[in-house]
Amino acid sequence: MSSHHTGALPANPETATLEGKNKVLGFWLFLGAEVVLFGCLFATYIALRNSAPDGPTAEELFKLKTVGWSTFILLTSSLTSVFAIIAMHRQKVGQLLAWLAVTVLFGLSFLGMEIYEFYEYVHEGHKFTTSAFSTSFYTLVGFHGAHVAFGVCWITLLIFQGLKKGLTVVTAPKFYVASLYWHFIDLVWVFIFTVVYLMGKVGH
Repeated sequence: MSSHHTGALPANPETATLEGKNKVLGFWLFLGAEVVLFGCLFATYIALRNSAPDGPTAEELFKLKTVGWSTFILLTSSLTSVFAIIAMHRQKVGQLLAWLAVTVLFGLSFLGMEIYEFYEYVHEGHKFTTSAFSTSFYTLVGFHGAHVAFGVCWITLLIFQGLKKGLTVVTAPKFYVASLYWHFIDLVWVFIFTVVYLMGKVGH
């Protein structure tokens, strides 16, 4: 009877091996460093956000409807990456890769909206070097956008690897760690949405 389950994986394949455990632990340490980095960018932005003598202010620039849609898209992508990991734990490779593909599509949609948003701001006189406010804004939000772009590329490569190698104790930690990374950049965006956009609109 058990012959059908010879290829079955442990309940938590991402930490089934020492290498897998080390990958996950190492990744948490990496995220710790990223938190410090983003913390510095947030602190710089908060210090400089009212320094806009030569250009439009946050209140004049930001359109919460557009940014609200971007936020909705990115938060939904966090949910689809959760579904991917649930599928992984159920050892349903097809579902895992399908949910990851949906996550990538949401990530690309978010990036498209952010590029459009930056394009509009530049046309309204909000260039990178316009003011201390604009420089700190583009550095923080652009740095996050670069993380999203990296995540999209990373997950896309993992989808191809999954198609080729399937789900094993070697590939599972990679899927799991990529999902953690995606949750991290979504969480950072919630802070950006609150600190940059909401506080910028509501007042100083």
